[in-house]
Formats: sequence, C-alpha cells, structure tokens
Amino acid sequence: MPRAAMRGKNWRRKSRPGRRAKALKRLILCAFAAILLAAPSFAAERFITIASTTSTDNSGLFAHLLPIFTARTGIEVRVVARGTGQAIRLARDGDADVLLVHHRPSEEKFVAEGYGVERRDVMYNDFVIVGPAMDPAGVKGMTDVVAALERIEEAGVTFVSRGDDSGTHKAERQLWSLAGIDPSGASGRWYREAGSGMGATLNVAAGMNAYTLSDRATWIAFRNKGELAIAVEGDTRLYNEYGVIQVNPKRFPHVKAAEAKAFVDWLTSPKGQQAIDDFRIDGQQVFFPAKRPAS
Repeated sequence: MPRAAMRGKNWRRKSRPGRRAKALKRLILCAFAAILLAAPSFAAERFITIASTTSTDNSGLFAHLLPIFTARTGIEVRVVARGTGQAIRLARDGDADVLLVHHRPSEEKFVAEGYGVERRDVMYNDFVIVGPAMDPAGVKGMTDVVAALERIEEAGVTFVSRGDDSGTHKAERQLWSLAGIDPSGASGRWYREAGSGMGATLNVAAGMNAYTLSDRATWIAFRNKGELAIAVEGDTRLYNEYGVIQVNPKRFPHVKAAEAKAFVDWLTSPKGQQAIDDFRIDGQQVFFPAKRPAS
C-alpha cells in the first residue's frame, strides 16, 4: 500500500477518539439544553389528586372551583370521582392527596385510623326523593322522609338505589333503617340496585319512571329528568354535609403534602368558601359553605 495511503489510514484511526469525544460533548450539551427548555413544563406539572364524590363532579362544582384555585396557586387539581366508599378506599391506598366526601362517620374513622391529617367542614346541601310525576306511592309533598319510604315499600313501586357504597347510598340505607325496613329482601323486584354513580342512577330511574334518592345539586344539574320530579324534601334527616381531609404524609410519604394542605386551606378559607357560595346551577344555589361568607 502506498505510504501516502497508509498515512491517511493511520490519521483516520487516530482521529476517531477525538471525533467521538466531540460527538459525546455535543450530545451532553443537547441533553442539558433540553432539560433547560423542559424546566417550565416540569413546573406546569405541579398537581394534586383529589378523591371525591360524583356529586361534586357531576354538578359542575369542581369545574367552577378548581380554575380559581389553580389561578391563585399554580397547582393543577386532578379529580377521581367515585362514590364515597370507593373514594375513601383510594385515599386509604395512598392514591390521592386529598379526600372530599360526604359521610361523616366514615371520614372521622379515616382520620382516627391515621390515614388523614384532619377533617374539616367544607359545605352542605340536602338530599331529595324524586319520583314519577303521577306519584303512584302518594308521597308527593311529604316532608317526613321516613313515612314516605314506608309508603313506597307498602305500594311496592320501583325504587332505584345507587347500591355503590357512596355517601348517598349510605344515607339512603340509614333512612330505610329508620323506617324499620330492609329493602335488600326485595332486591330485583321493587327495589333495584344500580351499582353506579348518581347521574347514571338518575338515568335508570328516569328510564323506569321510578323513585330514587339524589343529592339536590346533581338533580338540578341532571338534564334527562323525563317524567321525574321532586316528591319529598325538607326533612332535617335529609341534611347532607361534606368534609375535606388532607391525606396523611406520615403514612404515605409520597403524597404532595404542601400542595394538598394549600388546597384544604384555600377551600376552607373565606375566599374558598365564597367561591362555593357563588356557585349556581340555572340560577339556583345548590351548595352552601360551612362558614357562610360575610357578604
């Protein structure tokens, strides 16, 4: 091989390590630049997860509240809407940073067992019994919910239960208990268990022209009412309160403690309570703050 060609070959061999070093340097610089460019998007990913009820989601309350909180703090909120029982199980597994539900005994147990930091009152509304406009059970206009359930059972007319261990389902079962009735014996006959959220249960009740128990907010927001109308309301036993709880970071070190506390603090502050007070569906107030704003 000509000496000039050998010199070229040797030069190429000697130059490869230098070229690799330069290529590696360029790669590192590009990676570093990508990290710097991505930094703002990392900041935008600051978020918390709330395990909450279907009523707060279906009613549109969260769609009203959460943008206000995010604009104030920069913290995005992601909602997992389930029945109260399922929402509590999510939080017990450490799969949420905040719990917002409506069954006080379960909430207090959650805190007592060390899963939550503290339960705080956040808001309230009420339940109503809705049913067919023709009112085959003859309960329309009653304000004694226990007596109304007794009539529904006596008439054997269809009642649709959520049947999903939600706060609404727990409240319904408590009301049947006060009436001295165990409707599970009539399951599949006049007592039907939907096993689903409030909106889906109302759809079933509308389709069957049946009675059901609903929180007022979801009922007002529900657009597929069919022939259903409010039949029973106004009993103090239909009171429906909501609590908010920060999931305990001592139990679950991975939860976003600072951001979760910021949300709980804001929601129970005068500004958060005012935001709840301001929420309307078709001009009607459906949630009332636990601490009514001075205005």
